[in-house]
Amino acid sequence: MLLVPLANVQAQLQQFAAAKESAHAALEYLDQFDRPAAIAPAKWPAVQAELRASDYFVLGRVAAAQALHATGLEKKQKLFRAETFLSQARALNGQDAEIAYLLGLTELSLGKHKQAAFYFARAGRMPGPLQAKALETLRRIYDSSIRQPTVSFEGFSASVEQEGELKAAPVTPIISISTQARDGDYAGSHACQPCHAAIYDSWQKTGMGRMLRAYRPENVMGDFRVNNQFSDETGAVVARMSITRDKHYVAVRDRAGEWRIYPVDYTIGSKWQQAYATRLPTGDVHVFPVQYSTIKRQWVNYWKVIDPPGSPRAVVTSFNQLSTTTSYQINCAPCHTSQLRAMRPNPSSGHDFEFRESGINCEMCHGPTQNHVLAMTSGRHYDKGARQTPVDFRNLTARVYVAICGQCHAQSALHQSGPQGEMNYTTKGASFFPAPLSQPYSDVSRRAFYKDGRFRETTFIVEAFRRTACFRKGQAHCGHCHQPHGPDSSSNLTSLKFSNDQDRMCVQCHSKFATNTSAHTHHPASADASRCVTCHMPRIMNSVLFRARTHQMDDIPSAEMTARFGPEESPNACLLCHSEKDTQWVKLKLHGW
Repeated sequence: MLLVPLANVQAQLQQFAAAKESAHAALEYLDQFDRPAAIAPAKWPAVQAELRASDYFVLGRVAAAQALHATGLEKKQKLFRAETFLSQARALNGQDAEIAYLLGLTELSLGKHKQAAFYFARAGRMPGPLQAKALETLRRIYDSSIRQPTVSFEGFSASVEQEGELKAAPVTPIISISTQARDGDYAGSHACQPCHAAIYDSWQKTGMGRMLRAYRPENVMGDFRVNNQFSDETGAVVARMSITRDKHYVAVRDRAGEWRIYPVDYTIGSKWQQAYATRLPTGDVHVFPVQYSTIKRQWVNYWKVIDPPGSPRAVVTSFNQLSTTTSYQINCAPCHTSQLRAMRPNPSSGHDFEFRESGINCEMCHGPTQNHVLAMTSGRHYDKGARQTPVDFRNLTARVYVAICGQCHAQSALHQSGPQGEMNYTTKGASFFPAPLSQPYSDVSRRAFYKDGRFRETTFIVEAFRRTACFRKGQAHCGHCHQPHGPDSSSNLTSLKFSNDQDRMCVQCHSKFATNTSAHTHHPASADASRCVTCHMPRIMNSVLFRARTHQMDDIPSAEMTARFGPEESPNACLLCHSEKDTQWVKLKLHGW
């Protein structure tokens, strides 16, 4: 919300480009984020409307100011733009004298004297510093337009107001991610296989395709035979993994010291770690607290790693309570299963949910395909718009592309049920995915951020990317660097588009750095230090047991921030390699860059 007053100040200082950027960003955030917890639900609609009105006012003010220095067609276009923005502002806040007054000036500049008089009359009724100016300008319009002496100024003012409120321009959101109609129903990923066999085969080998799988012995990655025990911080064994008659089991000790044995009914994940879940007779699926790290080759207490101190589910011996905190359907399913639906309002347990398909299927990204499948299998041409389903990602804007990925890869995304209980999809006649609102960052645990403001946790990877100039100005999207179902999906765990030449992902846009690399990096061209990601995407994001690369990739190492907050709260890419150096050394080096 600080962007709103910032945009106002920038406009007052005639920093028009910065003001426009701040105002557009603020409108985008208002579209994206849910109500901050500090604001009461009943007050939020009015607060949100006032914030939007302020942003539209800034955009109108900038356009009107720029029109003063333009001529001809350019001047008229800027005035029309100002009129549109200011009308949107007034539709949201009709009691703001400054909006009404500036809108009056804009209409007057366009030669629309009648409309201008209306707004000046309204501004003239509002006490404040602009009241006298509004009435003075209204009188000039009166003097130049009234030819009948019997019509008084007061009568003229009343008559223009009596004609009623002028219709404001419709308020159009900055981002539109609707892919409307003819979407039909969901056919399931198996329906895609006959025509898209190669892609289907690659998808099955991806992390998305293997996100949640019904138990099969060959899918288990954890060590259930040798290194198959987990001890808590006291050294007491609290979990044992075993194989009996070719079936995998997890035994968990309860607080009374008794052991309870559960079958493994699902595997979750297939890359760096794997979790396991058991299904109760009620249909509830519960995730075991211990997971297996393929990197460390050891069992870890996942909840203890990611939860804040004091988390009840982080105590392994509490698992046998089978509370909602370990429920797969409640905590994990929106991003690990496809077409999840709550079968009743206010669901309170796992068996209150159902899903069409485990893992992330084709339709979670491309939308429902039933109409497309029926047309193709019957030999009919399927004519659709560029953004109708099944979506062709080549036709999407960067914002829509990233929003689709952000359904799961944005930690702040809020998954709320639709009118029929839809959690991560919508039914016919609407957008194929709900584009969920995000939790305001002010309500997110401070543990998620470094003190310098960057994201600490890798689950905020989309939020970090959205901050970059690559995304905001360069229109970069996830697909520029990642291939979600490439031919090497089983071995390319990060789904990189150019896994054997990672600099290529950057120089496809920043081509001037493709040659004479060392002149830019100040390191030998063949050294790891000359790779783009080493400096601009350092490994500073927590990913359970390893550090992942930040996706706020236009960061330049800041010696000032590191000196202020320390390397633990403002990690510096230079010092990650040159650990024997200090921030003063970094400052001197960067000064001569």
